[in-house]
Amino acid sequence: MSLDLDSIDAKILDLIQRDAGMSVADIADAVGLSSSPCWRRIKRMEEQGLIERRVTLLNHAKLGLGFEVIANVKLSLPSRDNLEAFERAVSDWPEVVECITITGAVDYFIRIITTDIHAYDNFLRDKLLGLGLVSDIQSRIVVNVSKRTTAAPLGLISPFISDKTETE
Repeated sequence: MSLDLDSIDAKILDLIQRDAGMSVADIADAVGLSSSPCWRRIKRMEEQGLIERRVTLLNHAKLGLGFEVIANVKLSLPSRDNLEAFERAVSDWPEVVECITITGAVDYFIRIITTDIHAYDNFLRDKLLGLGLVSDIQSRIVVNVSKRTTAAPLGLISPFISDKTETE
């Protein structure tokens, strides 16, 4: 595994994955650089695809979207065409905030956010089952989230990050 990162890059990544709204000046100050070299590092990591996008996380419950379901979905026939059709459909449904192909007895793990159980029932009947591709759905209503993060565990790759820093 070859990463073109040094310890300053890792610090920058850690800061912006925890708060995408930080200014370049604040990031630069936190890592001991001036703004221009810091901005160049961020742009380089964006161009390399290490930084895919920056987002704002919203409080679903305060927005009236406090009903969350984890569903395991099994397709009737998991052919290439059916997998692609399912994935296309799911990508258009705003209720589905995550869709993962998995191994085992089911084909997909999807996370659905909606307003209440009635809205979920409508989603299930009209969209998910309405596709005609699904043979089984096992729904689990989320009661409590004890941990949720979007932060990558950068500490796991620290052996791959050199301690040298680039000359700016």
